[in-house]
Amino acid sequence: MDVQIVLAGAADPDELATLHQWLAGEPELRGRVTSRHAPPLPGTLGPVLEALLVAIGPGSTAAALGAALVTWVRGRRGQVSVIVTRADGTTVTLEAKRVRNLNTSALSAELNRIVALLNETERPPADDPEPPADPEPAGPSA
Repeated sequence: MDVQIVLAGAADPDELATLHQWLAGEPELRGRVTSRHAPPLPGTLGPVLEALLVAIGPGSTAAALGAALVTWVRGRRGQVSVIVTRADGTTVTLEAKRVRNLNTSALSAELNRIVALLNETERPPADDPEPPADPEPAGPSA
């Protein structure tokens, strides 16, 4: 499963590139982090980094991503928020100001919340039809 990561409220447009370097440096995430760029804006000289995509699988990858995000966010100044979105649209937001002020037990709970979300089985999108009902069990043979 891939998750998308975007930033909101970053004063420095290079913050997403900094996060990319941070995540790519984590041994469990190496080779799993890619960049998504928007086309260049008129009058600019190149594409704009708009999101990161992280391939996470079962096991410790979700925990490694959650821990790396919490650690990175705690070190940010200002009002930056990290928004993680799964393919099914489920999101979790980490706000630097709030995360910086968490005590150890609250920080652990926040990390557990993120990891649980990342490990949760994807829900089908709301506009998908419901899966077919199980067929009626066959009655006793006559």
